[in-house]
Amino acid sequence: MAITRLGGATAITGTIPQGNIANTSLGAVTALPAAIPTGKVLQVVQGSTTSSVSSTSSSYADTNLSASITPSSSSNKILVLVNQLIYHDNNDGADENYGLLKILRGSTAIFTTPSSSDLRITAEAASNNELRFGNRVSFDVLDTPSTTSATTYKTQFAKESGVQVIANKSSSKGFITLMEIAG
Repeated sequence: MAITRLGGATAITGTIPQGNIANTSLGAVTALPAAIPTGKVLQVVQGSTTSSVSSTSSSYADTNLSASITPSSSSNKILVLVNQLIYHDNNDGADENYGLLKILRGSTAIFTTPSSSDLRITAEAASNNELRFGNRVSFDVLDTPSTTSATTYKTQFAKESGVQVIANKSSSKGFITLMEIAG
């Protein structure tokens, strides 16, 4: 590669030997040095369920959706992706009814839909005030479990208002995907 410096009192010209150039263009860069963290996905685990569960309680209950992962380093993160059908079955005459979802690592909640917010699982009443409405919800959370032990993630749900909330109604499939990200 030829170098030329223009301007100033003196001009410098010369050639850098090819052996001194690691990559001759940005397009030729194929990898970063090992010391630079890259955020690579190290492993992917997926759990699923079609087992229906219902609740008439405002207390959280398991939805039967879970998966376990064993991180290879305590500095790595786990990206948790949830996609699940939450169904409202109600005839209390209310205009709207709400369900809540929680994602747990073991017994620790790492995400909870706040009550009285736009993140609630909402169902609108039908014209006859009888509500039967399914809502497929998706949430993702980047968690730092700080462990190399097997770790289980799961979802729980609760009724905020209305009569009943059902997870995985009519054998609809719910998924939880865990991705270990290099830290």
